[in-house]
Amino acid sequence: MEDGELVGVQKTLTPVLRAKALDNRLPDPILGDHYAEEAMRRLDPDYDHRRFGTSQLGLAAVVRAKAHDDWARSFLAEHSDAVVLHLGCGLDARVYRIDPPATVDWYDLDYPAIIELRQQFLPPREHCTLIGSGVTDLTWLDRIPRGRPVLMIAEGLVPYLTEADVRRLLAGVVDAFPSGQIQLDTVSVWAWRTSKWDPTLRRYGTRFRCGFDDPAALAGWHPRLEYVDEAPMNDSPLLMAKAPANVRRMYRILNLLPGMKRSSRIVRFRF
Repeated sequence: MEDGELVGVQKTLTPVLRAKALDNRLPDPILGDHYAEEAMRRLDPDYDHRRFGTSQLGLAAVVRAKAHDDWARSFLAEHSDAVVLHLGCGLDARVYRIDPPATVDWYDLDYPAIIELRQQFLPPREHCTLIGSGVTDLTWLDRIPRGRPVLMIAEGLVPYLTEADVRRLLAGVVDAFPSGQIQLDTVSVWAWRTSKWDPTLRRYGTRFRCGFDDPAALAGWHPRLEYVDEAPMNDSPLLMAKAPANVRRMYRILNLLPGMKRSSRIVRFRF
């Protein structure tokens, strides 16, 4: 099955899923997610037979996923009664990788067409609810139980929203819950403004809609929000340790370019 039923930004799940699928084929994978490989094969049976079909250059996105996973495990280890909002979930199998206890209520949210694909490609799981909705239509928050700690994970989502949409989303989540952790990743202003020339984004008919040179400053948008820390991505030691030699060389070269190391940032907040 090709991704013809997906449009625009929805199609960007494909290169990320491909990266996770190819990671699973490494002798010592970063994620080791067999669900990603199986879903990618169903989505596009010939994904690894085309030019650069087995290139591991997308491993930075896998490092990003690993950082989000590690942060999520840490939070859930201390908050076994949490509610998890996995926003813009795509076909990511995070709930299966993390395997939270039954006391955690998990919500996977994405466009209805993507949720339909999840239902086809990934098995159902107790205490995991699928919501077909655009992230910016905050009426979906009415379906989430309140009064418990919340973990919001937004992997590969924020750059495709406007700054106004990001502000509303963060304020909506912080105002709805007594405490929690927010994990997201952003791109720099330079990456945002040049995204209209990015070949991958052009292929999928989309571009970034916001960027931040200092994502920690987002904490200033709400009085209860506090910046915690950042995880490395393009210069991640994990990437340099596990990527094939040719990929490591390519990232070392790219990271010499001004602004490249921090063109993508993985950041964590709490409230």
